[in-house]
Amino acid sequence: MRLIGPDNLDAAVQAIEAGGLVVVPTRRWYMVCADASNARACDDIITGKRRPSGKPLAYVATSTASCDERFILSPDARRLATAFWPGDLALLLPWKNTEDAAQHAAVGSPALVTIAPDILGDLASAVKVPLAATTANISGDAGPNDPGPAITIDQVHAFLAASGLEPDVIIDGGVCPAANHMTIVDCFTPEARLVRTGLVHQRAISAALGTEIRTA
Repeated sequence: MRLIGPDNLDAAVQAIEAGGLVVVPTRRWYMVCADASNARACDDIITGKRRPSGKPLAYVATSTASCDERFILSPDARRLATAFWPGDLALLLPWKNTEDAAQHAAVGSPALVTIAPDILGDLASAVKVPLAATTANISGDAGPNDPGPAITIDQVHAFLAASGLEPDVIIDGGVCPAANHMTIVDCFTPEARLVRTGLVHQRAISAALGTEIRTA
């Protein structure tokens, strides 16, 4: 396990491309990343987090153009992508073909897709494989003493000890300051539906769409 700074992204790129795990800071919290097409690496994350099998990891795309290569973007999805990507929004998008869906099962079908800013986005752009990511915490642990996803390196190490995960690289980004999840919008059907509120609030989604968004 190697602790690096954000200026040494090459080590993280090499680890992902070799089938390893990397922990990356975002403004929300630390995320655990892997090659989205590497079933073993993604399964390790899902098992370590004790994440329900039907709850996908996020697919971190590099651009709207790259999304067009794999996914079907409805007019609503394109409006939201234009308004909020890169940013704190994920869209549930249908795959263009079933082979791609099968090769990237960990990110779901429909897939949970985002374009991320900052270090996570830089990593997605630098690797030669599709990137999957999820928060650094044990899933479903919402008791009174649960601090939520890791926002410091000490909390990352506590999560790793609890999960048994052994990432090859941890990128130290200091303290993550924003206290909420990504917003999730279902764009699998032509009319978008709000699945989960987060940093991109419901009024902003409605404003971008030009109509009040309904809840899924």
